[in-house]
Amino acid sequence: MQYRIDPKTGNKLSILGFGCMRFPRTRGGRIDMQKSEAMLVDAINRGVNYFDTAYIYPGSEEATGHIIAKNNLRDKVYIATKLPLFLCKTYSDFDKYLNKSLERLKTEYIDYYLMHMITTPEQWQTLCDMGMESWIDEKREEGKIKQLGFSFHGKREDFVSIIDARDWDFTMIQYNYLDINNQAGRTGLKHAASKGMPVFIMEPLLGGRLANQKMLPEKAINIMKQDSPVHTPAARALRWIWNHEEVTLLLSGMSAQNQLDENIAAANEMTSPNILPQNELEAVDKVIVVFNESNKISCTGCGYCMPCPFGVNIVDGFSSYNMSYTVGLLSAMKTHVQATAALTTKKGLAGSCNGCGKCERSCPQSIPIRQSLKAVKKRLEPFWFTSAVAVARFLTGVKAKK
Repeated sequence: MQYRIDPKTGNKLSILGFGCMRFPRTRGGRIDMQKSEAMLVDAINRGVNYFDTAYIYPGSEEATGHIIAKNNLRDKVYIATKLPLFLCKTYSDFDKYLNKSLERLKTEYIDYYLMHMITTPEQWQTLCDMGMESWIDEKREEGKIKQLGFSFHGKREDFVSIIDARDWDFTMIQYNYLDINNQAGRTGLKHAASKGMPVFIMEPLLGGRLANQKMLPEKAINIMKQDSPVHTPAARALRWIWNHEEVTLLLSGMSAQNQLDENIAAANEMTSPNILPQNELEAVDKVIVVFNESNKISCTGCGYCMPCPFGVNIVDGFSSYNMSYTVGLLSAMKTHVQATAALTTKKGLAGSCNGCGKCERSCPQSIPIRQSLKAVKKRLEPFWFTSAVAVARFLTGVKAKK
């Protein structure tokens, strides 16, 4: 196993992190404890030392804690879990959910504790107004939290603002070769790394879509085979991420032993960043072009159209729209909701466009942005969308931003 150093602590972290949300399941939908234990213990024995879960992942914290405690492995691993922000209504809720996670995980401390899915600077400010920063200091003093970070789904410019809001210990972003200009993107990755913090990557395979040959364009698969038949599409996607010097580790949600074997084999080859041969990098660039050729909106993600005076997340809206034709509508709608921060604000949605045209005057591709946003709204924000978001806000207790 290869490792990279957390510059904040000096911790030696395996470049492959184990995402515990996708433990093997029984036919009844429950976590298969026998298979999960075999995989987790095997991963540790082969050098994986970072395990990521969350309060809201059904059964995940309990399973992770049970397996680690049963096998006396706590001193060999770093455990990460997440505070469910949408459930926190008062200061006392911070303690409530942290203590429950500690109980489930059978541990006295969390190595890497994340604020789960911060999407806007305003959301972070609300938490601060509730006393979050003093609470963090208190939990550090008690030794219950070692490192404090956040996971992010939202606009690029908002990510930069949140990163700059405090001296974070680490962050976690969605990143893969199709998300270079989506959400935090490459801009956010480089900005976070420039602050001297470790950056952890989620969705390296875009929910498995970059590994599933049935979902990849045939032309893309042929490009990969011509370059080298040795590496699978999944291995290529992971290697591409590890090649970034700004990346500390990536998380893979593995639900089968063969996935663990393949990912560890890929990780073992990546002895350092910036080692991929030019032909492999060029092959990935060609695959990206193949995806872009199928784009309905020819947006390059340059961001010159941003910021929109009315808050529309134009770039990510177009990215989600194009994704809906390549990896599926439901996946694209999920990405759209996250990238536009739809559960915390209506402003990022395509439907918020006022038609002012300022964006079109700045677009180097001369994209008819106003008309294109109508297409995004029609496909990704259908008539039932607003009602569904309103119900989600009601169930989570999140108030829409005016």
